[in-house]
Amino acid sequence: MSTESQEVHHEEGEHQTMTRRRIWKIALYLSIITAIEFTIALAIIPGHPNLLKYANPIYIGLTLVKAFYIVAFFMHLKFEKVGLALSIIVPILFIIGLILVLTNESHHWITLRG
Repeated sequence: MSTESQEVHHEEGEHQTMTRRRIWKIALYLSIITAIEFTIALAIIPGHPNLLKYANPIYIGLTLVKAFYIVAFFMHLKFEKVGLALSIIVPILFIIGLILVLTNESHHWITLRG
């Protein structure tokens, strides 16, 4: 048996920054963002209904930050080549744009009924 078949080839720098400490740090960030979302939804908005119009943009922003951390670190997209990252990020941006357009359009249809 040759020694070549027993060697394990690793790419230079592949996932080298994903340590246990970093994983726990990212998990802590995600937990803090989730706690902020729950605090807004369960404590702040019920007491101040006039702040409801500001809540949805805040939720969307916090959710996008959470999505970035999940995709970048737990799906290891941050460590991939630019072409692969763009092939995933660009369609996601189009989907987000579609959601925003459809949300605006649905609001328009609701106001027409009423």
